[in-house]
Amino acid sequence: MKFNNIRLLVNDFDKCFTFYNDILGLECTWGKSGDNFASFNIGISSGLALFKAELMNLAINEKVEKNETFQDKMAIIIEVDSVDTTYNLLQSRGVKFLTEPKDMTAWGIRVVHFRDPEHNLIELFSELSKENGTIV
Repeated sequence: MKFNNIRLLVNDFDKCFTFYNDILGLECTWGKSGDNFASFNIGISSGLALFKAELMNLAINEKVEKNETFQDKMAIIIEVDSVDTTYNLLQSRGVKFLTEPKDMTAWGIRVVHFRDPEHNLIELFSELSKENGTIV
């Protein structure tokens, strides 16, 4: 497993993008205002990411109203060689997953989600081309 980024799940993407890009002056390595996703260099090329909260709710199949008390604010993103292999291993160790492994073709990755003992959201991913051995 390899740490990939911390993803902040935001309600007002453009406002947050402006804050991290223009006010803090972080180098944007992917995305722009008006998008759904952006990443910034924090000493790790894309170590901090912004993502629309409602899209993450859809990805983990949670029907959450816009309620800041119940909405995830961040997710830890970890890259693995194979989502399916890691899913099976962690499931055998007692990890309870929110989702089964699934392709997110628009994102170019295969993902699975679970929570740690403190209910922090964790996403494991692998690139689709690595997961199935083909070039996308």
